Amino acid sequence: MATLSVTPRAPRTPARAVPSMAGVAILRRIVGLAVFLVATVPIQRPPTPQPLHQQPLLARLLELTDDVVRTLLALLAIRMERMVVAAARTDIAGRRTAIAWSRMDARMDARILLQPPPKPPETQALIQVPPKLSLLRRVPVGSQSSVSQRPRLLLPPLVWSPQMALVGQRTKAWFAETGLTELAALLMVSAVIPQLTVALVASLVLAPVVLYPAPLNANPGAFKVVGQAGVPAMHAGLLPNGRVVFLDKVENYTQVKLPNGQYAYSAEYDPATNTYVPLSYKSNAFCSGGAFLADGRFVSLGGNAPLDFIDPTVGDGFTGIRYLSRPNNDNGQNGQSWNEPGNRLASARWYASAQTMPNGEIFVASGSLNGLDPTVLANNNPTYEILDRNGVSHGANVPLEILEKNQPYYVSLSFDLLDIFTILTFNQMYPFVHLLNDGTLFIFTSKSSELFNLGTNTTVRTFPDLPGEYRTYPNTGGSVLLPLSSGNGYAPDVMICGGGAYQDITSPTEPSCGRIQPLATNAGWEMDSMPEGRGMVEGTLLPDGTVIWLNGCNRGAQGFNVAQDPVLEALLYDPTKALGQRWTTLASSQIPRLYHSVALLLLDGTMLIAGSNPVEQPQLQPSANAKYVTEFRVENYVPPYLQGDNINKRPSNVQISSKTLQAIGSKFSINFNSAQGAKGVKVALYHGGFVTHSVHMNHRMIYLDNTGFNGGSTTQSITVTMPPNSNVAPPGPYVVYVLVDGIPAVGQFVTVA
Repeated sequence: MATLSVTPRAPRTPARAVPSMAGVAILRRIVGLAVFLVATVPIQRPPTPQPLHQQPLLARLLELTDDVVRTLLALLAIRMERMVVAAARTDIAGRRTAIAWSRMDARMDARILLQPPPKPPETQALIQVPPKLSLLRRVPVGSQSSVSQRPRLLLPPLVWSPQMALVGQRTKAWFAETGLTELAALLMVSAVIPQLTVALVASLVLAPVVLYPAPLNANPGAFKVVGQAGVPAMHAGLLPNGRVVFLDKVENYTQVKLPNGQYAYSAEYDPATNTYVPLSYKSNAFCSGGAFLADGRFVSLGGNAPLDFIDPTVGDGFTGIRYLSRPNNDNGQNGQSWNEPGNRLASARWYASAQTMPNGEIFVASGSLNGLDPTVLANNNPTYEILDRNGVSHGANVPLEILEKNQPYYVSLSFDLLDIFTILTFNQMYPFVHLLNDGTLFIFTSKSSELFNLGTNTTVRTFPDLPGEYRTYPNTGGSVLLPLSSGNGYAPDVMICGGGAYQDITSPTEPSCGRIQPLATNAGWEMDSMPEGRGMVEGTLLPDGTVIWLNGCNRGAQGFNVAQDPVLEALLYDPTKALGQRWTTLASSQIPRLYHSVALLLLDGTMLIAGSNPVEQPQLQPSANAKYVTEFRVENYVPPYLQGDNINKRPSNVQISSKTLQAIGSKFSINFNSAQGAKGVKVALYHGGFVTHSVHMNHRMIYLDNTGFNGGSTTQSITVTMPPNSNVAPPGPYVVYVLVDGIPAVGQFVTVA
């Protein structure tokens, strides 16, 4: 096994010590009192009983101006910056102002200093503006307000630059000592740190996030429990035989055992009968990555150490490569276990991402080398390697700069005036990776993203950071490559939603979503928002071009027992509508789906939802330490396009002329029956990918050009054109969905060669 190490850059030269003077305590309390009074003085506003969108423009402006003016007044009250800074220098009493930063440009005048992470206390949280200021309003999870409230102004998270961060326990103690509100303390900090003032004003004035309501969809659908998974569903994929594979880590309990008497950690689930069969593997697949090979085999990559005290038959999975073959034309392999012939990754990878390339090779990036403390850089694996078309590693680990820059570490800010300790976490595990139509890769981790040319091993361009909280593990949101078509030249449009601030049960979650067109000349983030913050929310493309977002929590993070307030409702996003009108609310599940949950699209156009195992080993009943336990129930969700009479209008008797297709602009034909009076047809080429931890690796959908549809007939024969190259449709198994007036037929698997 390869051993990787990273040498941290040397810290900057320490800032010059400043002599001590007296009077700081008195001045601090005077300023604190002034800020407190200004920040809490009530400002009269005219009554506005009607919803905001129905109010006159003046009333809406007053509503917003109240919040902004109140805060700006408080800023003015403490703009005694020179006095406060001078006082701060005297209070330091010869101590050096220390600010930590590693492996990136801090753009600050103080020096950098790394410290190990303190355990976040229960009280640790973001500094938030008090509710009376109306700047931070989060919708209660599960309440009807999430679908009925007026638009709300959300202050962008205070962690969107290296100068902004989370407030630690010593700050809380200082709050208690001075009697300041959190807002007052925040403004006090801004007087000492000019960069914070700039960022705060920019947050209030330049880049507020509007939380638009998501009205109830006319056909919200319904969740229904249909079966049991057999094993905790940590990873999943729709196989070419139409069944779903669930893959888990080594556990001391699952619902099914193998012939050798050990528990099974993988199962093959049949949606047609809602039954499962157990599958065995040889190496621990805990938090692996994965993809489909060009020949249709499903591969799981990396994992974690053996737990031989639980199961001595399963070995080390850090470098494991597991293969599962389920051809769409041979049911003889159904129920066969994972094949592990001994091929290994070039280095250990726990939490790695994978992306199929145009030539069928697999790009595998990131991970942990040993599962140990990520603040020790030698434990991390900020590299990539390549597997050939057969899933065998080339054997080389290549450094990837964006992963190096975003390795996890903890930073401590210490100003004796405020006694602030701030935690900043950056993470490079389970990055989002999307193949674009020019053959480059869009890589996103933490808040950073870039365009990467694998052929030349170079960064083509970098993009602005995505505003908001962190978006990848341990605060993963979801990422989707929106549908591709010839109508827009197959131009990629990437959407990223949700996230969180830090790995603790107290962490706030991120409501905002960003969309970016990475190949556009002036690529930048277009910001939108879900109606509430969500971590571990995953987006899945639907054949009609909408995106369903579901699962996750409103507070907390990924990890064992660090999430709460599960979000039960599903959301539907329509990328074709105007900003502010794209979200609707769908039905709600009754089952919390937190850490280690999955969701994917089935051949019949419905969704399968499974998993949630936020405990170290399976637990069937809640306890004082684990409110949310292991979930084995499998749900089915029927989207709006199959609600009501639509189920009777779906295309039928679909016959595809060839099940092996080439992405070279080649043509094939489809015959099918449509409902009387149908107006139009679309053909979607759909790849579900490898699903885990709300990351859908390789997930994509392409609308194929077609001709020959006859609206006056119920018997149809159309000619369909494949994408022009493998950049748009890399090789592997896909599902073809025929949609008539937005209603999909049952899909059929094909192979793109």
